[in-house]
Parts: sequence; C-alpha cells; structure tokens
Amino acid sequence: MLANSRGPETLTSLVGELGDRATAGTPQEAADFGDVVVLAVQWSQKESAAGLVSSWEGRVVLDPVNPLRDTPAGIEAVDTGGRHSSEIVASLLPGARLVKGFNTYLYTVLAEDPAVRGGRRVVLLAGDDPDAKRKVAELADSAGFQPLDAGPLAQGGALFETGGPLSKLAGELVAL
Repeated sequence: MLANSRGPETLTSLVGELGDRATAGTPQEAADFGDVVVLAVQWSQKESAAGLVSSWEGRVVLDPVNPLRDTPAGIEAVDTGGRHSSEIVASLLPGARLVKGFNTYLYTVLAEDPAVRGGRRVVLLAGDDPDAKRKVAELADSAGFQPLDAGPLAQGGALFETGGPLSKLAGELVAL
C-alpha cells in the first residue's frame, strides 16, 4: 500500500503501473496495513510525514532517509548538528522499531535487478530491535538483495549513512 500527503487519489497512475496487488491509502491506512512501514521521504519532509500517523508505537519502520537537500549547485548534505540521521528520525517516531537501510542506493539502482556480477547487491541494515531487523532483512531478501546486519542503530547506521565511512562503498557491495 502506497501513501502520500496529497491523498490516495493522487497515486492512481502509479498504482496502475505497479499492478493488481498495489493499492493506495492514507498514511495512517498504509501504516496500519503492513508489517514494515517504509518512510520514503525527502529529509525536509520527515517531520510532516511523521505527523501523518497517529502512533508509531511498536511499528517496524524502515528508514532509508538521507540528510540531503537540493540546492542550485546540486545535492548537498544537511548539517545534522553531530547527530546521526536515524537518531533524528527515531526522535520523530516515538515507540517505532527503527531499522536503517536501503539508503546507499539511488532509486534508479533499487529499480534494477539486484542480481549483479554473479551475486546479489548487499543492503546494510542497522537497528536495535532484532525482530525488526529480521523483518526488514526478510523484505530485502524477498526483493533479491542480500541483507547484512551492520549492528545497532547508533554504531551500524553511522557507518553507512551519508558521509559515513561506508556510505559510498556500501552501494557497491555484492555478495557472491
């Protein structure tokens, strides 16, 4: 189920492209629908998106959000004041079981077949809830990616978030 802030009717065309199993709903309906909620928004919209769901308590949330913004000069990193991006996102989703992942690939790469060079593209995951990480890992695996647990959110997520030591390398990892 897909949702946005403009309403389900604005997703009709995309739902049609995705096929019979795709549906559109409100953000609350989408959050209530699945086992994993994907917070796929631009950094500048994270606060407003968080407010579209009445409670995040107990929900598994996949956080692919990077602290980036478009400028006339191109895309640039946003100063997060020394905080990790997922720490900021988690503060907006009280009670959520947050898992960082899928943030090292451009959306165009995510749309491609994850089978490459005789292996599968690796998706690094970080989170503090083992069951939540397992659910997101199963989702990644079912989509053809090779999930790799990078540890707790504070340590693991910091490795592959924008500007982290693995941020550029992570998008090139392939499990053979």
